[in-house]
Amino acid sequence: MTPDPSDAVASVPFLPALPIDADRMHRPDPDMTQVILSYVADRLLAEEVPLDGLADRGQLASVLDGLIAEEGHDFRKVMDVYARHLALTVLSADSPRMFTFIPSAPTKASLLFDMVVSASSLQGISWFEAAGAVMAENQALRALADLAGLPASAGGVFVSGGSAGNLSALVVARDTARRRRVDAGLPDVPMRVVVSDQAHSSIANALNITGMAALVVDTPDGRLTEEALRTALSGLGDLDEVCAIVATAGTTNAGIIDDIGAAAATARERGWWLHVDGAYGGAGLLAPELRDRYDGIEQADSVVMDPHKWWFAPFDCAALLYREPRLAKAVHTQDASYLDVIHEHDDDINPSDLAYHLTRRARGLPLWFSMAVHGIGAYRVAVQHSLEMARYAAARLAGRPDCELVREPDLSVILFRRSGWGPAEYEGWSARLLRAQRAFVTSSSWRGEVVGRLVFLHPATTTDMVDEVIAALD
Repeated sequence: MTPDPSDAVASVPFLPALPIDADRMHRPDPDMTQVILSYVADRLLAEEVPLDGLADRGQLASVLDGLIAEEGHDFRKVMDVYARHLALTVLSADSPRMFTFIPSAPTKASLLFDMVVSASSLQGISWFEAAGAVMAENQALRALADLAGLPASAGGVFVSGGSAGNLSALVVARDTARRRRVDAGLPDVPMRVVVSDQAHSSIANALNITGMAALVVDTPDGRLTEEALRTALSGLGDLDEVCAIVATAGTTNAGIIDDIGAAAATARERGWWLHVDGAYGGAGLLAPELRDRYDGIEQADSVVMDPHKWWFAPFDCAALLYREPRLAKAVHTQDASYLDVIHEHDDDINPSDLAYHLTRRARGLPLWFSMAVHGIGAYRVAVQHSLEMARYAAARLAGRPDCELVREPDLSVILFRRSGWGPAEYEGWSARLLRAQRAFVTSSSWRGEVVGRLVFLHPATTTDMVDEVIAALD
């Protein structure tokens, strides 16, 4: 008699019951798709993105209470919670009235293509898996490298932000120096890195993570100069333990461009790695009148520029460029049996080989799409507008008897003093403007003094908006 197959199944005592509805989360849902796309369209087509405001955490906790449980909720209810409660408590970095931190102003083209990247689950780990995405990202990276004057050998990868880029680059600087010491028969010693006292906080964090120490150069006016370098390094011997020097192209607090040429000359003379942190200010390379301020960047071993800042791309996107990517590949490539297939061709340099990551989304594609759609010329005009707004604001502030500039702006950041004001008055200025949805501003500090700070980045910012902010200083 022919055996009944069900008998064989029944004889397996621990065979689990197959889930009969396992794919319910992955089925197409036309209604949910339409509702969410409609919300996105409304935001993308709005004449001006609202600033929104700060959060009442207690109220948010009440709204969110019980929303994630064993059983789900109708998507309309969840979307309503987001639109009516959560979204309104997230300050819009892409508002033309956002004048604090370093804002973001992604182009509509980049935002739309970011949706394509997400909806298509595009990853960008290796040539083997994602050749099209890698090639397009590399085209955008090449455009940035050409702007900086880096050689044809240069290449890089898009990482999540300037912090990730600075960390990954300084790891390569450290390990490259260590290999050279080993090859020369020298002992392994803790490495040091020369930095300005205005270097971004992520540099200090990266040095802490990598076990390196900072040799801090004092800068009386905030700019790393040849004289400041000479003063800091004189009398310190051959500085055998130093492996790198960091120059900043646009400090975050004040928008200051270091003397990159002096840093480059020092690095060349002493055999150090030159890293340029242009996370915010790298896009200033687009302005012809500022180009000479960046002289020396073409000699960098690594450069960071954040497209999600002044290159008008969505979060989270930072470009990490290497003069010689193979040095980074020697440090960051991850080896595992299951990864052998993506390393079959030695000539390939995968995005996953150039930073501390492995899995990564193709976060550079929105920038690539927008660059291809609009052309570099449109980016030049947008950056120029930011610079003009900063100059306009600086002139208006300097013209007030109760205000003075801390320093003339290099880029699009302004620090100023309002006479008679302290932290409470600056905080009140910020609160009044946000309450009226006219602007978001915050104070900062300069050499221990609380001062006003304005950042101009959005191409849709107008002189009328600037006037409102300055008028609120009365």
